[in-house]
Amino acid sequence: MALMITDECTACGICIDECPNEAISVGSDIYVINPDLCTECVGFYDEPQCVSVCPMDAIIPDPRYKESKEELLEKKKRIHGE
Repeated sequence: MALMITDECTACGICIDECPNEAISVGSDIYVINPDLCTECVGFYDEPQCVSVCPMDAIIPDPRYKESKEELLEKKKRIHGE
């Protein structure tokens, strides 16, 4: 399941450098996560790094994108060519 950033985001930017897939970018008012690039850090870390550093707890699972761990690993391979 891809993650999403809620309206609680203060646009501090701390999450951007944490994403190994460069899935986080500046939106109109808050940062946004591209669900086509978000793997919840599966294959890189034990937990999503953006979630662990967000001071506002503004990053949550996006219910529109339900993916299994296996699907997230396949997405990682597709993105990084591994």
